[in-house]
Amino acid sequence: MSVPESTGYVLNRSRSAMLATRLTVADTHWSRFLGLMGRDPTTFADGDALWITPCRGVHTFAMRFPIDVAYLDREGVVVHMERNLRPWRVAPVRLKAASVLELPDNTLKATGTDVGDRVEISVGATRKEGMR
Repeated sequence: MSVPESTGYVLNRSRSAMLATRLTVADTHWSRFLGLMGRDPTTFADGDALWITPCRGVHTFAMRFPIDVAYLDREGVVVHMERNLRPWRVAPVRLKAASVLELPDNTLKATGTDVGDRVEISVGATRKEGMR
């Protein structure tokens, strides 16, 4: 399985904390479906993130490592979090979410990220607040 090219970064503006310096975007039906399934844990390390958009919930079927998940509204505000989501689990659906960030396990705790924080996403040369 090929790994999409990393194209940007994710910054928690509320805490001035970098969540990821290597952002991959999953914005097609196929890329959203595949997500991190089947990936080796060494290919998703500190500094990596997968931004799934649009998205209101995720699963970790066919995954081999735990992840942190931040649900973002359209303005880039964290509306829900799942820390240490283990493989073969289903995370809750959050209707307020417009997109989801999948991050290496312990990223949310290490950066102090919490519900209500504003996240800035930069994709290539385009800076975005959430999905704006």
